[in-house]
Amino acid sequence: MQNPSAARGARLRAALLGVMLSAATATAAMAADTEAYPSRPLTIVVPSVAGNVNDAVARLIGQELTRTWNQPVIVENKPGAGTTTGTKYVARADKDGYTVLLTFTAHVQNPSLYQRIGYDPIADFAPVSEVAVSYTVLAVSSDFPARTLKEVVALVKANPGKYPYGSYGAGTTGHILGELFKREAGLDMTHVAYKGGAPLVTDLAAGHVKIGLVPVGTAMSLLQSGKIIPVALAGAERSALLPNVPTFREAGYKGFEPDAWMGLMFPAGVPKARVDALSREVARIVRMPEVSKRMKDLNLVPVGNSPEAFAAVMKSDQDKWSRIIRDVGIAME
Repeated sequence: MQNPSAARGARLRAALLGVMLSAATATAAMAADTEAYPSRPLTIVVPSVAGNVNDAVARLIGQELTRTWNQPVIVENKPGAGTTTGTKYVARADKDGYTVLLTFTAHVQNPSLYQRIGYDPIADFAPVSEVAVSYTVLAVSSDFPARTLKEVVALVKANPGKYPYGSYGAGTTGHILGELFKREAGLDMTHVAYKGGAPLVTDLAAGHVKIGLVPVGTAMSLLQSGKIIPVALAGAERSALLPNVPTFREAGYKGFEPDAWMGLMFPAGVPKARVDALSREVARIVRMPEVSKRMKDLNLVPVGNSPEAFAAVMKSDQDKWSRIIRDVGIAME
């Protein structure tokens, strides 16, 4: 039987150790809050390949942050598993404000598409700023006889199984919207998943596939030249990029309202002062005339909002996309 005095001593030592650990943690947190920020290089992780629009925006923001904060900003591409590889890396990064994720709408779609992704897209991250919005458009090849949404629906219904539609990848926004369109309009269409927007719009312009859900940024030159024809735009309202193209909602179709966004987020637990500091800089940067022009050249609409506003967008969009994905029955392995 243990000596009562020894037991009390052990409990006292354990309690003292707990107090010391708590004090050390509090001291570290206080140091993180009070030290000059940033005082060393930052890393922006992009969970997709180099050379795409997300990578371009990360480098654009990184260059301006380097000039302003006089600290190097490194852009690190970590593609894989539908953006989950890079996202998981940031979720597990130090909570010091030196590792930030630049991601896009897939962030709130993936939990409904993939099982056991290893993180919670809301709870495990601290939103910094919604950087920009982009758009997905239903487009047809120039030799396709239907040019309006009503005509497309009528022609596909009259020819069940004849016209497949292309998207820029399995599990992408284009795929999800394509399956939603099929369901809402009662269409028999096979999905063709391309490996990115560029090969999809190339095949659409060549007429190899007649219908596609394409990213506006990738397709803009072909849309402007008339080699592919825009039919209906996803999003809550018309885009200044394609002001004459009606939305799905205008044609009476529901569920196409969430905009495609790009945004920055820290792992959860980064001091609020650092979240706010980066948010303020991003809002300033995207409003700079030269940066705004560059983003518009990439067919993006700059946003630059607060952490609270971006958090509301993320939560709302996760709810919307999860319902759509469940209803249309998409699941990725």
